[in-house]
Amino acid sequence: MGFHEVRFPANLSFGSIGGPERRTDVVSLANGFEERNTPWAHSRRRYDAGVGMRSLDDVELLIAFFEARRGQLYGFRWKDWSDFKSCKPSNEVNYRDQVIALADGIETSFVLQKTYLSGTAHYGRPILKPVEGTVRVGVEGDEMQEGVHYEINTETGQILFNHPPDPDRQITAGFEFDVPVRFDTDRIQTSVASFQAVDVPNVPVVEVRV
Repeated sequence: MGFHEVRFPANLSFGSIGGPERRTDVVSLANGFEERNTPWAHSRRRYDAGVGMRSLDDVELLIAFFEARRGQLYGFRWKDWSDFKSCKPSNEVNYRDQVIALADGIETSFVLQKTYLSGTAHYGRPILKPVEGTVRVGVEGDEMQEGVHYEINTETGQILFNHPPDPDRQITAGFEFDVPVRFDTDRIQTSVASFQAVDVPNVPVVEVRV
């Protein structure tokens, strides 16, 4: 799958609408009970990039970005302003934010993830597009140094330690991240007259598996 490691202009994604979706198959039984199953292990996010358009200059920037991606052909990075950190949006990223693994003394490669908690239930979301320069990693409460103890691949979200962490040590991380997406249309329709009347274009964007 073609993917460009470039972020959709963050000032245009600010104010957009969207969020996660799930797919659940619901079967109603004759006795009134239900059976529910899902074929998806992970949620998929959808957004509308058109909502962030505030001027004709914004529209020109959108069209340039759309053309460079060849419509739906190439994926790209998207900043979800409602969910782009390993911590709360109001907090600063800290290397203790997320527990991503428990070392076994052998493995040196780990993938970033963010855990969503609600009561006793939780969901672990793989983070595959961390933002360069924002990733911080710790082992059992001690912060590690990038380039000394580990390397980070910002195209895959993979942490590679120079040496295996000691067994039973918690590996933690903090980071900002983007969502891998593509345009969900091969056509953008705009009108100068309608735009001046605050009629913004509809530009659907959908998360892709990478």
